[in-house]
Amino acid sequence: MEKKLRLASLLAGAAIIAAACGGSGATTAPASTAPESAAPAESASAGAESPSGEAAAPLAGEVTVWHSYGSGGGETGAFQKALGAILTANPDLKVNVVEQPFADIFTKWSTDVAAGGGPDMFVAPNDSLYAQADAGVLADLTTALDGKLEGFNQVAIDGSQVDGKFFMVPESLKAVAMWYDKSAIPTAPTTTDELLAGVKDGSIKLGLNQGIYHNYGFTGAFGGTLMDDAGKCIADQGGWADAYKFLADLKAAGAKFYTDGNAQKQDFQTGVINATVDGPWQTADFTKALGDKLAVAPMPAGTAPANPLTGTDGWYLNPNSPNLDLATALALQLVGTSSEQILTTDAGHVPAAPGVTIDSPIVQGFADAAAGGLARPQNAQFGNFWGAFGDALNTVLDKGEDPTTAIATACATMNEASGL
Repeated sequence: MEKKLRLASLLAGAAIIAAACGGSGATTAPASTAPESAAPAESASAGAESPSGEAAAPLAGEVTVWHSYGSGGGETGAFQKALGAILTANPDLKVNVVEQPFADIFTKWSTDVAAGGGPDMFVAPNDSLYAQADAGVLADLTTALDGKLEGFNQVAIDGSQVDGKFFMVPESLKAVAMWYDKSAIPTAPTTTDELLAGVKDGSIKLGLNQGIYHNYGFTGAFGGTLMDDAGKCIADQGGWADAYKFLADLKAAGAKFYTDGNAQKQDFQTGVINATVDGPWQTADFTKALGDKLAVAPMPAGTAPANPLTGTDGWYLNPNSPNLDLATALALQLVGTSSEQILTTDAGHVPAAPGVTIDSPIVQGFADAAAGGLARPQNAQFGNFWGAFGDALNTVLDKGEDPTTAIATACATMNEASGL
């Protein structure tokens, strides 16, 4: 059931309509008063700014957008605040906002758009950029973005393209790093040896997500490379098996591995664990829970620096949309400097846009992690990585399989799926 909310007092004639699918209830803003995160009146003009800093033309019409920021979380409030400023500056614009579960958003978009429907736009990481562009369910924005992204982070630019064509308006960069409670861990471990020693002696109560995305950086720390330039898996040539063995050693030493990310998050916020590897999307909630005790550091290095996957979040547009020009213009305002400043300050986003001030050491830590990470590959072969290597990690951690054997099997499986 959808429940719609009108933020009349905030938007002064413009409207956000917030809905949540799947019976989970509406997003957080009350109907009668502006939310605490609402943009103040004096900042309303900031919403009418293009990424280049020039005044944008007024927006008029109606678009529907999807997001999966999580009802009540820090990203939700920051997004509402940024969008609220744009709507206040554009009273003839109406935006219908629908929250989707992250686990469903890519599949639902592809299914709806392939059937000729779907919303005008959605925001998400570039997890499925290649596959969705290849399937024809994303609008080609190459011409529309020509000259509109000057000064944007180059990693974000590259992460928005497939074969040199834009299929996304870049918003922010994301790479995981090590969150820790500095009242319990005064100095973060800088090497994998230090991390393992801390887990063994109990000074570091480590909790890790049992997924290959969160642990990818450890493979670089042991010198591993996933693919060659042709997309062939070469993980069995060194580094990857060492990384998987290290993760097994961490578990044997007492580190806790989670298959439920919410449980992992709750345990870190309540002190059951005092160190974890996660992303900047946790900034608002972790800060609320730990306050001044919260700190972030790069994933520990081994024989080489860790290389977490650096992804790009951004706005995708529907090729079926009758409002494609309006949706593109709205996306550009949502990634403009003023909007990005809100998302950076309030939600810990690492901005793609130029001119955004980072005044938080936590956000700067994630900016450094993103800069030092491995740009998420956008090719068909990388799509065959996740299942094979996720299964390998599970067999090593849960069944005690030899890491060298597990990696060899995963690499062969990936190459077979890629036809290599």
